[in-house]
This record gives sequence, C-alpha cells and structure tokens, in this order.
Amino acid sequence: MAGVTRIVLGGFGNVGQQIAARVSAGQADTLDIVAIAARNKARAAENAAKFGLDVPVIDAADAPHYDAILVECATYDGFRDVVEPTLRAGGHVIAVSVGALAVNLDLIDIAGDAGATLQIAGGTLPGLDIIRAASEDEITSVVLTSHINPASFEHESFIHDNGIDLAPAADGPVPIFEGSAREAAGHFPRHFNVAVTLGLVGIGLDRTQVRIRADGTLPGARHTLSVEASSVSLEMTSQNYPSPQNNRTSMVVALSILAALRRESATLRIGS
Repeated sequence: MAGVTRIVLGGFGNVGQQIAARVSAGQADTLDIVAIAARNKARAAENAAKFGLDVPVIDAADAPHYDAILVECATYDGFRDVVEPTLRAGGHVIAVSVGALAVNLDLIDIAGDAGATLQIAGGTLPGLDIIRAASEDEITSVVLTSHINPASFEHESFIHDNGIDLAPAADGPVPIFEGSAREAAGHFPRHFNVAVTLGLVGIGLDRTQVRIRADGTLPGARHTLSVEASSVSLEMTSQNYPSPQNNRTSMVVALSILAALRRESATLRIGS
C-alpha cells in the first residue's frame, strides 16, 4: 500500500493495544500492522481479535521476515529478546522500553555494524529537539526532576532497601533519589525510560542528573528539564496524564510512537 508504513508490534500489552486501537478505529490510517511478536501467543491472538486484527502472532526472531518497522512495546525484561533479531538483520526498531538500553548499550554497536536503525521516540519528554541542537556545540549541565505517583514505587526494592516512607507523598513531594541517569535507570528500570533517553540525546548517562520525587498530588508523572548550554538556557515542564487502561503508563507513550511512525510517510517533517 503506497504511503502506508508497515509495522510489527513487538509486544502486545497496554502500549501495543493502544496502538492497535487507534489503527482499528481509523485514527492511524497510514499504519498497517502486519504481525504481532509475543511470548504468550494465545493471549496476544485473543486480544488482537478484540481490535479486529487478523494478523500472524510470531516469535520476535521472525520479525525481520516481514519487511516492517518493529515497534518494541514489550517489557524491561523482554527488551533485548524483542529487538536484537531485527537489529542484527539490519532492520528498523522504534523502542519504548528504553530504560533497558542502559544495560544493553552493545545493541547500539550491533545496530551500527548491521546498518540497522534503533530509534527512540521521545515524545514523552519535553525539549529533546532543542537538546539535540544544543549538543552540536557545548552542553554544560542537564538536570531532570521527576514527580511520580507513589503507587508506581510500592514494589521497587530501592524503596524498601532504603527504608523510604511513601505515606507522606499523599500530601506532597517526598525525595526518593538523586544521582545520574545511569543510576536512576539501574534503580528504577521500569520507570525511567526518560532518564536514559535524555542521557543518550545530550551529555551522556553519567553526566545527566536525575532527581526523583514521589508525589501523590499530581494526576500523572511531571518532568521538569533544566539545561545549560553555550547556545541556550532552558527549563521546560511536562505534565503527563495516565493511560485509562493502565495508570502506571502515561497516555502520551503510545501517542509518541504513533507520531514517530506518522513521520515515516509524511511529506512535511517538523523536528530536527
């Protein structure tokens, strides 16, 4: 189909199903879902049927055979298994679970050696285009301050190991962590895709600083980004709203992927 971008959904949880819902409702008519890669094939096929999707449910190892962009929307634990076959085959991957990339940085080299594309859709974080522009000269500091609903941290070992009381977060922000983006991704791998994205686009995972606050007074995650550079000084804040299907995922995550895919067939492209 001319002007249509073929995609394989690498995972079919909340984000994958949000994308499928948009496609099936005709809200993303430039996309064609040609397969779903999933560990639990029976459950994926059952969920796909709810959206009128009659496509093969495959192993991630078979995704390169479909001549399509692989949209990774799996989990932190499944990230490498989902994306590596397509990268080794020289394909194009758009990644969601970017926090996993912090401990799988060799995938970038694998992609380079194979002539593949590993793309991070950054629509969940403000200011990435201007940081990319600023990094063409000198950036001196990047600080991300994130306010996250305390319920997202309830089962994190970092909270229990450090004896952090989340109860006061119901009334206002409670400091949880301060350190590098690499450390944030290591302690909270399922929550800080944004920290890894920010580190990779700017001055690196170790120089990018992250401050985390548990805050139950907000409707979703709030990220404030402060940058000092030779060309620009900026502070930007985004208030993300939770997905109706899963309040631990921001609604804008799936929309960020859709926006990135829409550019593939766009005549006019905005963004550096």
